[in-house]
Amino acid sequence: MSEVGTKEAIETTNPSTGRSLDHYEYMTKEEVIESISKCHQAFKTWKEVTPEKRAEVIKAIGIELVNAKEELAQLMTDEMGKTLKQSRQEVDLCAAICKYTAEIGPKELKTEERDMVNGERGRVSYAPVGVIYGIQPWNYPSYQVVRYSIANLMAGNSVLLKHASNVTGTGKLLERIYSKAGIPAGLFTTLVISHDQSDEVIKNKLVRGVTLTGSPEAGRNIGQKATAELKKTVLELGSNDAYLVFEDADIDLAVKACVMGRIYNNGETCIAAKRFIVVEKVYEEFREKFVKSMREVNMGDPNNETTELGPMAREDLRDDIHEQVLKSVERGAEIACGGKMPDGEGFYYPATVLENVQPGQPAYEDEFFGPVASLIKAKDNEDAMRIANDSHFGLGGGIFSKDEEAAIEMAERHFDTGMVFINSFGLADPAMPFGGVKNSGYGREHGGFGLKEFVNIKSVMKR
Repeated sequence: MSEVGTKEAIETTNPSTGRSLDHYEYMTKEEVIESISKCHQAFKTWKEVTPEKRAEVIKAIGIELVNAKEELAQLMTDEMGKTLKQSRQEVDLCAAICKYTAEIGPKELKTEERDMVNGERGRVSYAPVGVIYGIQPWNYPSYQVVRYSIANLMAGNSVLLKHASNVTGTGKLLERIYSKAGIPAGLFTTLVISHDQSDEVIKNKLVRGVTLTGSPEAGRNIGQKATAELKKTVLELGSNDAYLVFEDADIDLAVKACVMGRIYNNGETCIAAKRFIVVEKVYEEFREKFVKSMREVNMGDPNNETTELGPMAREDLRDDIHEQVLKSVERGAEIACGGKMPDGEGFYYPATVLENVQPGQPAYEDEFFGPVASLIKAKDNEDAMRIANDSHFGLGGGIFSKDEEAAIEMAERHFDTGMVFINSFGLADPAMPFGGVKNSGYGREHGGFGLKEFVNIKSVMKR
């Protein structure tokens, strides 16, 4: 993103063509301060609204998201390249989050009566704290915003958004959708700002919490800045999720799910399937079918219904992942399919499989944020789990096995991640907690947990 002083506006680009989409002027310092102040003033009114009344507004936001579905889906596809079908699915998920949050919010936030050890009675309340600042990425331009903002609005907080520059249009459209649903003016505000301006937002005394979805590097940077101001953070960072194929797995099912898990959202998903750890007994069968399916993935215009893989979101991101592929090959990995930069306009990169993946290679150690799969052979089920946990990350993962009870037990006892999928590839579900461990961050969203990340859990005790 360009900084203020070198360029006066953000320029968004269509990754399918490489052509300019729109320009958005940066806000001035004074405009940012005024926006924060208005957001805080809106909070002071909103916190007095009952959870039941807030829930009605949250429901209305969900309805307006559905009403704007085609406009919002098309804009997301134009700005970051996901297939139009998947953009529509993203809007549906956003609406489902609103519905679920509105249903559970009043109950989750209800003051609790407790018996104290000394025989007296106490109360635990969940009080909103103020302005919550969200720094969000481009890969799910609506979902990432809805995920943190709806929970915080339900909790009684107000929300600021700094969206990734290449999806600025989506951030502005979401602000209009929320406004149309009837939230108070200033309660949800999209800031069009630079990184330096963002640092000043974190320092602003009216901002009470910071949540970021991004890379581990961004997490360390923002986490340090927020901690210096003694402000709580929730960080949802990257990962190189492992999907384990055990010797008793349904191989056809595993192949189908693993291909989808690698190419969904053009492979640009923090919780995507990235490392495929297959036990020796079924390795060759899985490899043959997996490589064949990846080779046959239909890459093209994301607006076409038959397209399975669109372009990467930015040219630099495509360059980065190709460099990761080349470095992995230099260190002993082999390309089973893909791995070549295509000609023509747009930022396309083919579905790629790397095999002979070993420690010390980017394909083993790092996150591939694009349609590149790492294929790893394990001796047995226990060895597969060892390799899966041999990672700096811990967001999600999966296990394929016909013995589902044993797979569930292994997931619960041994898989060092925040989420595990059994015999499937999954994304987010509003009813289930979302978040990770290790370099994948900390804190939880969804499942009611996100409602309490930025509230004052207050004890009121009486004699």
